[in-house]
Amino acid sequence: MPYRIKINSAILAVGGVETKIVPAADSPKGFRQSTNVNVTLACDHRVIDGAIGAQWLQEFKQFLENPGSMIL
Repeated sequence: MPYRIKINSAILAVGGVETKIVPAADSPKGFRQSTNVNVTLACDHRVIDGAIGAQWLQEFKQFLENPGSMIL
């Protein structure tokens, strides 16, 4: 469900969690299970520079991959 920031400058959409089988060189079987979620950020470039939005998404990704880092 998309979340719209009140000043209408950006919309963050977070999809459902999906489990996939992906290739893995470090696994003896050659594959592993991966849990994925799609996240999209749409920015009004008059308000938010796209590069700043991309940096924010990278930080958001790090928090999703390592939730413990949010409290450090």
